[in-house]
Amino acid sequence: MIKNVEKPLAAWLGKERHNGEILDCLTVILRSGGCRHAACRMCGYRHERYEEGIAPEQLAGRIEAQIAWTLREFPTSGYRMVKIFTSGSFFDPCEVPPLARAAAARAFRGKLVIAETRPEYIDREVLLDFAAEVDDGSFATPVFVAVGLETTDDAIREKSIGKGFSYEDYRAAAREAHAAGCGVKAYLLHKPLFLTEGEALADMRRSIAEASSSAEIVSMNPCTVQSRTEVEWYWRRGAYRPPYLWSVLAILADAPVHVLCDPLGGGKARGPHNCGTCDREIVAGIRDYSLSADRELLRAILERGCNCTKEWEFVLGSERPFCMPLTR
Repeated sequence: MIKNVEKPLAAWLGKERHNGEILDCLTVILRSGGCRHAACRMCGYRHERYEEGIAPEQLAGRIEAQIAWTLREFPTSGYRMVKIFTSGSFFDPCEVPPLARAAAARAFRGKLVIAETRPEYIDREVLLDFAAEVDDGSFATPVFVAVGLETTDDAIREKSIGKGFSYEDYRAAAREAHAAGCGVKAYLLHKPLFLTEGEALADMRRSIAEASSSAEIVSMNPCTVQSRTEVEWYWRRGAYRPPYLWSVLAILADAPVHVLCDPLGGGKARGPHNCGTCDREIVAGIRDYSLSADRELLRAILERGCNCTKEWEFVLGSERPFCMPLTR
């Protein structure tokens, strides 16, 4: 019996569109053993971990206690979908021991579970076991693995983000997930470091088109400036600006598939923003679109424009990249 009280880093209820249906959704971010990669330039969650050297049994107990707290605070009758995040990879056995992973599967049995992981931890047998525990027949595909692919361009992923895997690594992992009967969700990062507004827009358009061939769900995350990250270092020195909301709208409005998007920090200096006057309406429109899939909402906002639309257009046409050395 677990006696220690542990809370997850965060947990909240919301709504998510899935297969044309709007589902009540629980999102939970578990404190874990820590991301083993811990090198992504934009990620602040790599700092959120238990102390080094914690025994696997103790780590499993702490994660199980977080799950128990979540079930007490958010009874399972209140949602049909669960999104599980950690500081890195839910399916990394060093970060989330198998005992804790099994506890999560039992806790959320009958839900549609989306769990984030790096591609190197996607193992067919592990997924088969996890999905068998989750599945009670409520969903045709009860488990989706979510991968922070970020972009389909290997050079951008390595130089601008530092993910440490290739597009082919992701594609192989997606095949492994599909072979286990699981779905795939691809997270894409709009405007990582060192890209101009125009380069970032073009990269995201290409990445959505390419990633949708191997992922049933595509979600675009406009970059926000998290604390204690390399992105923050550049942002504080005026060398990085989060994307314009106009770019986010333009990408979503003509994407070849429905793309989920929740612009965290939208309208603030650390998040995707325009001039401040039009931001709130645009953020609300993007969130409405994510649930409704009604592109006319986005097109109407684009057509209405704002005094800052010309600034965005000028930046797209005039901003030039600064050079990064290709070698050390």
